[in-house]
Amino acid sequence: MATTRIYVDVDLTTGKTFELPEAAGHHVARVLRMRISDPLILFNGLGGEYGAKILSIHKSSVNVEVSFFSDLERESSLHIELGQALSKGEKMDFTIQKAVELGVSSIVPLITRYSNVRLDEKRLQKKHEHWQKVIISACEQCGRNRIPELSPAMKLDHWLRNDQAELKLILVPDADQTLSDLNTKPQTIRLIIGPEGGLSRSEIRDLENDNYTAIQLGPRILRTETAALATIAALQNQLGDY
Repeated sequence: MATTRIYVDVDLTTGKTFELPEAAGHHVARVLRMRISDPLILFNGLGGEYGAKILSIHKSSVNVEVSFFSDLERESSLHIELGQALSKGEKMDFTIQKAVELGVSSIVPLITRYSNVRLDEKRLQKKHEHWQKVIISACEQCGRNRIPELSPAMKLDHWLRNDQAELKLILVPDADQTLSDLNTKPQTIRLIIGPEGGLSRSEIRDLENDNYTAIQLGPRILRTETAALATIAALQNQLGDY
């Protein structure tokens, strides 16, 4: 049985004893119903992970002792920044979760012309906090020890102002090129995936003028969440660590 992995925003050192943050303690004590002396793996997003054991449990208060450090790295050699247009309901959660599992380095929620999601600043902030939890949970599950960066939601043209990737891609169903046509071995990639309604022709034209390469994955039209994950997996297979 796999050892439970918990993210803690705490300075970790071998031999340290401390109380888990409230949410982590509740998860360990009330959800997982773990017991004294049960092992844990802790990580704080700075690299590597720490073996620990439970010293005491009182309601949702859990004290642990850090036993050892393991200098494990599970990050991809390929730095992928995913610009994902906002999508409805649980689709955005699903895309973010699986993109983390597939090894993306950073995620930027994008507001595009045909985005069906319209949120005010307060609701966007709540969504950002929720997506951050989705990312951390995905890291706990998949074994990553570093937390991918989540940028605030922004308009597409604003995101393009800071644009330095070696390879910049947009997924367009009727594009002339596929991934296998690209004769390049980049280490940094920017990938833009449009919303349910797709990117507008003017957005695609502006992106191509900004040196983005339009590619397609095949003859079938993919949903926005499928498009993102299929492209990331293909990039990892062709250029990354798969």
